[in-house]
Order: sequence, then structure tokens, then C-alpha cells
Amino acid sequence: MANRQSPSVVVIGGGPAGATVSTLIAQQGYQVELLERERFPRYHIGESLIPETYWVLKRLGMLDKMKSSHFIKKHSVQFVSPSGRHSAPFYFYDNKPHECSQTWQIRRSEFDVMMLKNAEEQGVVVREGVRVLDVLCEGDRAVGVQILDEAGNQKEIHADVVVDASGQSSMLINKFKLRVPDTQLNKGALWTYYEGAYRDQGKDEGATIVLSLQNKKGWFWYIPMHDDIVSVGVVADFDYLFKGRGNHESTYFEEMENCPAVKERISNAKQMAPVKATKDYTYRAKQAAGDGWVLVGDAFGFLDPLYSSGVLLAMKSGELAADAIVEGLRIGDTSRSQIGKWETGYVEGMNRMRRLVCEYYDGFSFGEFIRRFPHHRGSVTDLLIGDLFKPELDQVFRDIDSMKVS
Repeated sequence: MANRQSPSVVVIGGGPAGATVSTLIAQQGYQVELLERERFPRYHIGESLIPETYWVLKRLGMLDKMKSSHFIKKHSVQFVSPSGRHSAPFYFYDNKPHECSQTWQIRRSEFDVMMLKNAEEQGVVVREGVRVLDVLCEGDRAVGVQILDEAGNQKEIHADVVVDASGQSSMLINKFKLRVPDTQLNKGALWTYYEGAYRDQGKDEGATIVLSLQNKKGWFWYIPMHDDIVSVGVVADFDYLFKGRGNHESTYFEEMENCPAVKERISNAKQMAPVKATKDYTYRAKQAAGDGWVLVGDAFGFLDPLYSSGVLLAMKSGELAADAIVEGLRIGDTSRSQIGKWETGYVEGMNRMRRLVCEYYDGFSFGEFIRRFPHHRGSVTDLLIGDLFKPELDQVFRDIDSMKVS
């Protein structure tokens, strides 16, 4: 066990997963030290929240801060077919008439600072500019971390539990060789930002729009943000997007020719940043926890961005892990079976979102499905808003399968 001067929990990484897990543990009176390599604010992609983040934000004490922020309110998602036909907006409130059905389009550099400051306000010791060099182990058990501060000093911090929330660089995934790539969702993305691009008015201003390429090989996201900025990115198979193509900029605009609806929306806009790329998309760790250590957020796994589930999954894994860690600290059990007890249910929910993503890429028609199974409209919307952790939703996929064989 950690000595009295040591924190009960060390968290590596200050993004949404790290801020969530540290805040919820600190709320229960335990000493938590959060170590962030960079100094915030820092740039990060992942700008669209989905409604189920509401419940975690509520536990964190973040709701009032979000409501008073300048983030654009998001009420719906809309899909545009390869032929350019717009679906009716998917209004979240129609399925769940509650204030949780209004969410936000965020700028991550600002949102992550808000989350980190909120953690500090609730007792987390936040240290930025600190690099974690290694996780210290005794046998298979994690017992702390070795760090390097900005002044070049190395030291060890011991703790009962080490939480890896270091994002896609995931220290423990690499240390224990846990990464399993998802070969079915081997995607990449190119994106940039525009000022003055078209946006719908009123309730539809903040809608996320998903626009298919004419050749059906990928899709564009269109996310309106505050300060008259819109995030516009294309997602497609890795090989299609990056092999035998020109530079990122030329590939991006070639794909825009393949999506006239996006091209029209940005026709009078000014590009505000170089085209960015990410190539290391969907993966998962073999396990979410071990004796004395836990993986949360992207450090555990990343799912395709189609339904904007990234921040929700980061915060939800942080919440579930925090509850298991708090219980473990209370009873003196920080074994894998205790602090990883949330993994099975979480992975089941993640798999439901993954299945929904795969169906989209397979060209499945949700409109046709709802016509055949109108009683599933609410369940499909639950999946889209991130209310994933309910076994009864699996009936949706059984009925999807029955359509395929009929």
C-alpha cells in the first residue's frame, strides 16, 4: 500500500477521461495526483458531444459551466446520402424529452481546460508539464510512476492505483503489449477548419451533419462551432485515403469534389488551418485493468468517430473505473478483479456502438429498418445518443440480421 505522503491514485493524462476519473475519486475524499505531459490549453480533435455525456457532466459538477459557456448547442444529427439527399434531422429530444437531450459542439482546447480546472477545484492535485517515464511495478502489480518534470528532475511517486488516461499514446498498452487493432475498421481521417461556412439556423444551427461520399467510400463530418468556425473532415479506409495519393491537402480537396454538399457549404468560407491527418484509428486493449492499474478513454481503445462517441466513451470509462477504484480503496482491494470489474459491461456498450458503425459502412439503410421495425425507433435513437449500456438494445441487431437473411 502507498505510504501516507503518497496519493492513493495517480492518473496519467489530463484529457476528459483523466479529468473524469480523478474528479470522481477525489470527490470521495481520496488523494489523487493527475500528471499531464503538456500545458493546457492544447489542441485536440473530438469536438462533438452526444447527449449521454450529460449524466457524467452532472456528477462532475460541470453542467452549470457548460450551460453558461459559449459552446454551440447541439439538438440533432442529420445524414446526407451519396446522392445528396438530406435525411430529416434526428432530434434527440423527440426520443427523450429531458434537458439531457440538448448537448454541445465544443472546442476541445477550451473544454479540456474547463474539465481540468474543475478537477482541481474538487481536490485533485493537477501537475502539468510532467512527463511519466515509466509505470513502476512489483511483479505484475503497478505501484507508482517514474516522472520527469520541466526542470529535468526525476522522481518516483508511489500509489495504490495507477490510471492510464494518456490517450492514444497509451503507456500501458505499449508496456504490456495489449494493443489489438480493429482490422474491420481500419480508417483514417483528414480535416481542417473554416470561418464563415454555411450553417443552418435556429434549432438546427448546431447539428452534426454526416455526409456520404458519392462513391460511398467514406464520409465527411460537418460540425458547427462557436466563433463562426466549422470543423470539416473526411473519414475513409486507410488504404483509400493514404496509399498512392498526393499530400494530405490535395487528397482532402479531391474527396471534397466527391461530396458536392460539403463543397457547397464551404463555398464562401475561408480555410483557417492546414489539413490535419490521423492514421491510427480503431483499436482496443486486451484488458482494461490489472493489479493496481487501469486503462480509461483512448488509452483503453478508440472507436471510429462516425457517431461522435469519443468523449462519451472517455468520460463513461472514467466514471465506471472511478466507482470501482473507490470501492476497492474502501475495502482494501486493488486487484484486477475489483478495479476492472466494470470492463465487461463497458465493452458490451462499446461493441453496440461499434456494430452501429459497421452497419453504416456496410450500406445498411436505417430508414428501411425503421419502416420494417417501427417499434425500434427509440432503441436506434438510444444507440445514437450513447445510451449504450442496456442489454435489451441487442434485439435491434438481431432484427438487423434477420433482414439480411430474409
